[in-house]
Amino acid sequence: MKLRSIEIALPDPAGAAAWMVDVWGLYPADVRGSTHYLRGTGTMPYLVAFEQSDEEYVRSTTFVCSGEELAAIKARVTDKGWAAKPVTSADPGEGAGLLVELPEGTILRFLAGSSEVEAIDGFAKASKRVSPVKLTHVVFNSADAELLGHAVEEVLGFRVSDRTKGMVFVRCNDSHHSTAFARAGFASLNHVAFEMDDLDAVMRGIGWMRDNGFAPAWGPGRHGPGDNVYAYYIAPFGPVIEYSTAVEKVPADYRTGKPDDWTWPEQRIDQWGISDKDFAGLRVAEERFRCRRDWEPAPL
Repeated sequence: MKLRSIEIALPDPAGAAAWMVDVWGLYPADVRGSTHYLRGTGTMPYLVAFEQSDEEYVRSTTFVCSGEELAAIKARVTDKGWAAKPVTSADPGEGAGLLVELPEGTILRFLAGSSEVEAIDGFAKASKRVSPVKLTHVVFNSADAELLGHAVEEVLGFRVSDRTKGMVFVRCNDSHHSTAFARAGFASLNHVAFEMDDLDAVMRGIGWMRDNGFAPAWGPGRHGPGDNVYAYYIAPFGPVIEYSTAVEKVPADYRTGKPDDWTWPEQRIDQWGISDKDFAGLRVAEERFRCRRDWEPAPL
């Protein structure tokens, strides 16, 4: 199973898409009706969809999987009685599967039979601009992160990789986490992380953002769980987005970490300890996009 994309509704999809292309480094993939699809340099047909809506919210986060994986999820979701609906995707890459609402309202979409596209060269040697390859993780705020961690293990077949004082990190393949649930006391989108080619690409991305008048809200730094390098920004249209690279690959028998395994010296919140964090600004942005079910549950 792989994380593919996030689908977001907001009042100005064209404006959000233009900024994500011109500044963040994504590429136009398609426009269908009022929905703008953006891709990275990798093989996923799109990473972000911006759909027009009077209100802003997260429509879904999409994972692509095999038919066998989809059938197993369908059976467990049905047995658990979660709100769900069969879907056939009208987005680039197509595919069919189901929408699932988690206990706190987070909406995940699982698709089988989705196609990929040819990769592109995202590095222009004559320019300081670099481009993301794919999504590496989408993190959600949670009122009860432990509840959601156990729920996605039991029903979706995901696995908890690590628990810290701040988050429950969850994987769906050998990447340390494709999602996580932050112990925030409320449910919303925490951030969307974009995978860069390497550390140099992250640093070049930070430079390009600075050239365009944007400083990191947090970073650069290196996390403990996942061991990935990061730089967080607050997009002008609202959500928190991240340049990231080299999330740790873990074996199937990886020992789930506990909060006491991840402690730092006083005044430090990551391995490097070189960057400040805009706690207040990030908190406001993290509360902004809630998940919303804009569909009615149906038998699977």
